Amino acid sequence: MSTTDCDVVSATESWWRMSVEPLPAHFLRKTPSLILPKLIPKLKPSCVGAMIESVAMSGSPVKSQQIGEAELTYGERREELLHQYRSRPLVFLERYHAHLKPDHLPAFSHVSSDPRAQHYSQLVQKRAAGRTNRTRVRNHRYAALRALQKAGEYFSEEQMRMREPLLYEQYIGQFLTDEEVPGAQEGQGGGSCGLANLLLNSYQERLIQSRLQEQQEREDGAQEEDEDDEEQPKGWEPNAEEKALLREEFISQMHQRFLDGKDKDFNYSEVDDNPDYDNLDIVSRDAEDKYFDEDDEEEEEEEEMEKDDEEENMAE
Repeated sequence: MSTTDCDVVSATESWWRMSVEPLPAHFLRKTPSLILPKLIPKLKPSCVGAMIESVAMSGSPVKSQQIGEAELTYGERREELLHQYRSRPLVFLERYHAHLKPDHLPAFSHVSSDPRAQHYSQLVQKRAAGRTNRTRVRNHRYAALRALQKAGEYFSEEQMRMREPLLYEQYIGQFLTDEEVPGAQEGQGGGSCGLANLLLNSYQERLIQSRLQEQQEREDGAQEEDEDDEEQPKGWEPNAEEKALLREEFISQMHQRFLDGKDKDFNYSEVDDNPDYDNLDIVSRDAEDKYFDEDDEEEEEEEEMEKDDEEENMAE
């Protein structure tokens, strides 16, 4: 075994004992006060220590316990994890690989020839690469969203209504007056231009109504399976403030659909794989984060599923 920080378990354990247990009184008495502060910073955690910290903080169960038994303290969790790693590193890797990072893998270099170690090491690396790729894609899409907002056309009311007529109808269309209906005043001018616009608007409206009917039929089928959905009271008429809030919600949902890759007619490969978007400055990180809370929740759900698997393994 080499003498690197990651491979010398005895050195790691020495640091670990220092970090978990208080220094002996006789050591404190005999060690000059000027030397002690210089000594402790040198006892830095190796990648093994960092790995143990990461797993201990993850909340993953580390040992089977009886009902009513007191939960392990943080220090006890670390002690138990270090014992498991030192005694059975391959079992440790199999059980806790979901909480490891590529930086932790050198801790298993002494068992790297084992096919099981190679398999779980690849899983750790693939998961990290997948997260990096998801972050890159969502940053690209957010940059594209801002560019499309600035251009104006793609997220115009007309274009959004054409893409999602049912959503538009639910949030905006059903509350419009006859004068406010899109296209109500268009095509009324004389001459060939007025007639051309009228024909074009008529064709587009037929497409919208056809798509609206398809979406309505799908939603009706889904509602038959789930009758618990809350509906607005019939005859409810929102005031001006409520209409503005509904419009904002519609626009927000259209933005989210774009970011989630649900705009079927949009070529996402031109955004997701476009390196030009890597250099675009994202001004408001808070604004970006609000769109991706859902992605974070999905990742948390995946981690919860992995925790359930770990608990089953512990029971076995």
